[in-house]
Amino acid sequence: MKEPPLPEITSRRMLASSRLFSIEELNLRFSNGVERVYERLPVRGHPGIIVVAVNDRREVMLIREYAAGFHERQLSLPKGGAQFGEPLELAADRELKEEIGFGAREVRFVKRLNLAPGHMGFTINVMFARDLYPMRLPGDEPEPIEVVPWPVDALDDLIHGGEFNEARAIAALTLTRKFLEQG
Repeated sequence: MKEPPLPEITSRRMLASSRLFSIEELNLRFSNGVERVYERLPVRGHPGIIVVAVNDRREVMLIREYAAGFHERQLSLPKGGAQFGEPLELAADRELKEEIGFGAREVRFVKRLNLAPGHMGFTINVMFARDLYPMRLPGDEPEPIEVVPWPVDALDDLIHGGEFNEARAIAALTLTRKFLEQG
């Protein structure tokens, strides 16, 4: 069966904009004539990255940092955004240096993930890093980030436990499991 064409955007307008987000209204006409109004957070800024980094003791390097969305500190993976023109591998290495105090001699792209495609144009790129070495760069966080090494052999406990809940981080660990198990 042939896929229907994308709906026609009959008009669009910006409803709100902040330093980080914009809300856009789309008036759409679908191929069957049905018209709808959608609101979305369109793509904005530079590519996001989330990094699964494993040290030579076979530990995944987690971070515990403030999460404004929940007004609490949460356990997750290092993440951030690429700077203008910065390759994803270099962005991942830089974020590791800023957030956990280690660089990586090997960084590879794993997969690009959509976050909530029905409402947002945002994606995050899962990166895998290993062969870590001590190196710290100044970060942009308002307070020091707690680094929490977690044994690769106990990832199921992490994923199914109550402290590690970010879907992007769980997906990143799942996608990199084969690299982690190779050692």
